[in-house]
Amino acid sequence: MEYQPVLTHQERNYGMVNPGYEPAAQGRPAMFAPPAAPPADFTGPSAPPASMFDNMPGYEGTLAGGGAGGGGFLPPPMPAFPTPQPQPAPEQPSWNIPSITENTAREAFALFASSKCCYSAAPAKDGVITSMDAFNTYRYRLETFTESRSTEWSHEPYHGAGPPPRRPPTASNTRVECSALCSQWATFTDDLTTFVLPGSGQPVDAFAQPPPGPWEVPAKLPSFFMEDKQVMKVPYTSSMKACHVCVGMGRKPCKDCAGAGNKVCWVCNGSGYRHGDDRCHHCSGRGRENCTPCHGQGSKQCDTCQGKQQLLVYINLTVKWTNNSDNYVVEQSSGLQLDNLSKVSGKELFKDSQYMVYPVMGFPDPAVVNAAQRLVNEHQGKYSSTSRILQQRQTIELIPVTRVTYSWKGKSHIYFVYGNEFKVNADDYPATCCCTVM
Repeated sequence: MEYQPVLTHQERNYGMVNPGYEPAAQGRPAMFAPPAAPPADFTGPSAPPASMFDNMPGYEGTLAGGGAGGGGFLPPPMPAFPTPQPQPAPEQPSWNIPSITENTAREAFALFASSKCCYSAAPAKDGVITSMDAFNTYRYRLETFTESRSTEWSHEPYHGAGPPPRRPPTASNTRVECSALCSQWATFTDDLTTFVLPGSGQPVDAFAQPPPGPWEVPAKLPSFFMEDKQVMKVPYTSSMKACHVCVGMGRKPCKDCAGAGNKVCWVCNGSGYRHGDDRCHHCSGRGRENCTPCHGQGSKQCDTCQGKQQLLVYINLTVKWTNNSDNYVVEQSSGLQLDNLSKVSGKELFKDSQYMVYPVMGFPDPAVVNAAQRLVNEHQGKYSSTSRILQQRQTIELIPVTRVTYSWKGKSHIYFVYGNEFKVNADDYPATCCCTVM
């Protein structure tokens, strides 16, 4: 691509103009009109073309940025060995805990009142407790720890060859001349299947051998019920392609000056003069000034390939470990909203963890038994189709809920003490004031 010098009427050279974005002349002979608006495809394609991706066996239909066949997780393969059958959990010795004492209820109420800036401590201090009713309830929780895998085509700038590396003292590495690709020395790995340009650390190994399947790539498993994610390149899927954004040029036309390298002077609006024959001092009478974003070059480095002109294209495998949890709280008639119970813990009465759990049986509350049966069936049917179930855990907690009735100034009021944390809910606290925050 040839560049022409931009001249003023004084025949002075002022930068270079890209012939593809040269503005039209207008007005005085040496002045230029503002460049035309850039075309719609000025920034290059927004997505890589489909022809950029190779057809890898086992990964047909993998898309750029969206998994196989249009997105989503890949179904796991059938287990090679029979899966272990869930075993009934052992019987638990006790299903109840005692109610809280009056002193505990009073201390929790006093602490609650002191934590509110607009609450008087008098009701908590002077109120007389008249009755305490226990409404202890159960919470059943089922956790299913799963592993999900998805694939997508991805790319990164290809940094090319560096200086030739030292030959390691082994006969298994062979140096060959790569005249067609980099005209430098190249190195093969020990298995003689992966081609690595020296100094790049980016193997080009596509079609060296069939890539492993999505569920055959090893991943580092975290602890059970700890969520994590791991992203890795699928071996034998990496190839080198020309950058689709800059068409392998390494640079793109500057959008600020439409590739001209200079813009109309904002002081004289391109005329070269301010008033009459008073020459513009900002542009020295040229009518144009260098484009600052591209430093007068008319183009900027391509952000996609970082000026390297080529991309390393490969399949990314995302492995995601998720702890899927569902709770069921038995309804109780105390008047306390169930949402409050989600913020507290209870006493753990039952815990069972294995590959696939068996629904709880023999629990005194039939609502818990029914919820366990429903959730276990839902989890095993819902998550086994798109992920691999690694472990399940079910627990039953007894959450203490006590409704306290007290008298203050001749009127009766109530508050609730609930959870192992002895949290208090008192919506009708009788001694509050209106505070205005300045």
